[in-house]
Amino acid sequence: MSNEKAIITLREQGFRITKQRKLILDIILKNDGSTCKDIYYQVISKDNTIGAATVYRMIRLLEDLGIIERIDMITVKE
Repeated sequence: MSNEKAIITLREQGFRITKQRKLILDIILKNDGSTCKDIYYQVISKDNTIGAATVYRMIRLLEDLGIIERIDMITVKE
C-alpha cells in the first residue's frame, strides 16, 4: 500500500496524522520485511523522543487496519 493510501485509510478511521505517526508510517512502508525492533531503531535514529510503545502501537494499528501484515519467523532447530 502506498503512503498516501495508508494516510487516507487512517483518516477515514478517525485517526489524526501526527508527525510521529507519519514518521513511523514512512519508515515501515520503506522497509518491507523489517522486524518491529528494526523499525523502532530506525524511528529513534530520526526522532529519539518517540518511545517503543508508540512504535509498537502504530504497528498494531496498521496491522488491525489491514495496511501491513506481521508474519512470525520460523527457524528450524538442528
